[in-house]
Amino acid sequence: MASLTLKNISGSDAGTVELDDELFGIEPNVPVMHQVVTAQLAARRSGTQSTKTRSDVQGGGRKPWAQKGTGNARQGSIRSPQFVGGGVALGPKPRKYNQKTPKKMIKLALRSALSDRANEGKVIVIDSWGIDAPKTKDAKAALGALGIDGTALVVIGRDDAAAALSFRNLQNVQLIAPGELNAYDVLCNDWLIFTKEVVPRGTPVSANEEVAS
Repeated sequence: MASLTLKNISGSDAGTVELDDELFGIEPNVPVMHQVVTAQLAARRSGTQSTKTRSDVQGGGRKPWAQKGTGNARQGSIRSPQFVGGGVALGPKPRKYNQKTPKKMIKLALRSALSDRANEGKVIVIDSWGIDAPKTKDAKAALGALGIDGTALVVIGRDDAAAALSFRNLQNVQLIAPGELNAYDVLCNDWLIFTKEVVPRGTPVSANEEVAS
C-alpha cells in the first residue's frame, strides 16, 4: 500500500495514511472511464423531447385539390410534412438514453479515476474537519491552508454535517457522500479530499450503478 501524508485542517502534517493499491494504485483504463462517463451522462438525459407526426396534427382530412387536372403535384393532405403546419418527418420522440454498463466496468472506471488523481498528487486526506458550527469562512480557510487551487470534490461522512453546511456555499467545491463516489465527479474536479474515516478501502461500490440498468 502507498502511504500518503495525513494533513490537519491547518495544512500541517499529522502523520501518514495508507491508500489501497487496488483503488489508488492501478494503471488508469482510459477507454473504460470514457465509456462509463458517457453512459452516466446519457442516463441523466430526460428524453422527453417530442414532435408531432402527420397523424398527430389536427385537420387535413380533406384532399386539398383534385388528383388530376390542376397542374400541381398530387397531394392527399395539407398536414403532410411538406406543408407549413404539417407534421414532422422522422422527428424525435420520447425515449430512454440509458446504456447497459457492467458493474465490474463501473467499478474499474472509479478505481481508474481515483488512481489518476493519486498519480497526479491531487488526493488529500485530513484527520478531521474539526468544524463544530457551520461557517463558510472556516471552510474557505481550510481549503486555502491545504493549498487547493482549483475545483475540489470533498467526500463528507454523515457525521460531518457542520462541515457539509460550511462547504456547500463555495462555488469551486462539490460535496459527495462516500457511497456516491463515481468516476464522472472524480474526473470533473481537480482535487479529491477525504477524511481518514471515509477513505475508500477494498472494492468500491458506486452509487451510480443505475447506468447499468
